[in-house]
Amino acid sequence: MSTAITFSEYGAPEVLRPTEVAPPEPGPGQVRIRVRAASVNPLDLKIRSGLMAKAVPARFPVTPGLDAAGVVDAVGEGADATVGDAVLGATVGGSYAEYALLERPAAKPAALSWEVAASLVTVGQTAHRVLGQLGVEAGQTLLIHGAAGSVGFIAVQLAVARGITVIGTVGEKDIERVTALGATAVRYGDGWPERVKAAVPQGVEFVFDASGAGILADSIALTGGAAKVITIADMSAQQHGVRFSAGASDPSGGVLPELVQLAAAGKLTVPIWRTYPLAEAAQAHADLEAHRNQGKAVLVP
Repeated sequence: MSTAITFSEYGAPEVLRPTEVAPPEPGPGQVRIRVRAASVNPLDLKIRSGLMAKAVPARFPVTPGLDAAGVVDAVGEGADATVGDAVLGATVGGSYAEYALLERPAAKPAALSWEVAASLVTVGQTAHRVLGQLGVEAGQTLLIHGAAGSVGFIAVQLAVARGITVIGTVGEKDIERVTALGATAVRYGDGWPERVKAAVPQGVEFVFDASGAGILADSIALTGGAAKVITIADMSAQQHGVRFSAGASDPSGGVLPELVQLAAAGKLTVPIWRTYPLAEAAQAHADLEAHRNQGKAVLVP
């Protein structure tokens, strides 16, 4: 038997509890890893609380977690990995556990820490996906809401590297962090559209909303059309005619190795705020819900 964090009802962080479970068996194309690090993502909190119950109905008990990094200890038929390989990837059946299943894992370079490896998967692929869906190109201007958050921080770096002019809305404490990435940081809150206009008099061509802070109407007004706005966090998107980007970040698995190499070479930064023992998953959720973090929270079994 092994330990996993599970919940059997929707609710506050306290519904997360350590549970004894049998290690999962890898199916065709899957590998089982001994988890060395598991990322805590904002979506985990929404699923646990029940906010995503209609879109992602739970089959209790649930082991949360979207991605992990670890060492392969069992290989399913046709999987492209070997026992002992250090890998990372999206999990099947949750990552808050001592053992987890991965599909299409990517190799983890020695230069990449376990914590960064686990934290790169969902946020990196999501940022890459949305930039592609927007179709923003070098020389154009992109506004990223939530630029200091997990996905926004990666999106800023990828966009700046492509020669895109980036404006990011952030809290006061994050202005320097985002400015250091090559973006123009603008304080969010009341009056943010005026501050954006002052920062980029030439105007904003596209908006990537990673905040879900109820800014879609003003974002449409800035760009001149809902087709130029995408959100990953505002469930009212349809009411505004805005695309809600969700689903598999990278079904082919082709983007992740590219992101891994960028991170290993120091060209892509994933800030790690704090690590927690697996048993303290509830505390990690509580800290993120209280917005105490500046960067990723990671569970270490």
